[in-house]
Amino acid sequence: MRYLSLEINNGIGLISIHRPEALNALNREIIDELDALLEQIRDDQSIRVLVLWSDKNFAAGSDIKSMVEMTVEEAADFIFTPTYNKLDLLDIPTIAGIEGYALGGALELAMACDIRFAAEGAKLGYPEINLGIMPGAGGTIRTPLSIGSPWAKELIFSGEIIDAARALQIGLVNRIYSDAELFAETMKFAEKLSRKAPLAMKLIKQTMREGLACADLMEGVDIEKKNWATLFSTEDQKEGMRAFIEKRKPEYKGK
Repeated sequence: MRYLSLEINNGIGLISIHRPEALNALNREIIDELDALLEQIRDDQSIRVLVLWSDKNFAAGSDIKSMVEMTVEEAADFIFTPTYNKLDLLDIPTIAGIEGYALGGALELAMACDIRFAAEGAKLGYPEINLGIMPGAGGTIRTPLSIGSPWAKELIFSGEIIDAARALQIGLVNRIYSDAELFAETMKFAEKLSRKAPLAMKLIKQTMREGLACADLMEGVDIEKKNWATLFSTEDQKEGMRAFIEKRKPEYKGK
């Protein structure tokens, strides 16, 4: 691949963008490469956690120069939504490690992940309004679901670029680390998650997604009840509970 790399070690997949001359700005080729890697990851049962991290800059947004003269039809073909949805729908936990810039489509990429860690020097925002457009790859939907409508509206309406401390304050990111520590701490957390029961993790994500989509709270709780009971048919449930009783670490097989 020209711009992306995928490393797989001990159940952790790591995707990185390599386009430093453009601060890792996203273009159609990068998204197509990401789409192909997500297909590979979805089919690889050995990968239990996915991390998205790029050196110095997560991504500086979309490549504006390639978008200026687009028609409506060309913009619809260019949009990143199908790939970001594919990331969001992965069964495994996903973590964005954000260094440097995460703007526009790049922040939408991070929002399609389950968890976001940021370096102290990170800059995040949706500057689309300053270009006469709006977020178009899930930003207006996933952001208010994550941080609430008032904070999301302030961020998206203003086009303001905020620092990591502000992002943590409004819930846009989960944790902040120093620039030097971010990658190691992100991978350490990914390693912790990789040791958890994979079938339970899959059902947790599925239950949250389906439950939050329910108009009625009790309907969501019923989905949770059913999925909780389902896990008692798995070997992992027996292993996890026996390991607890025997005071040892469980060894999950995803069965």
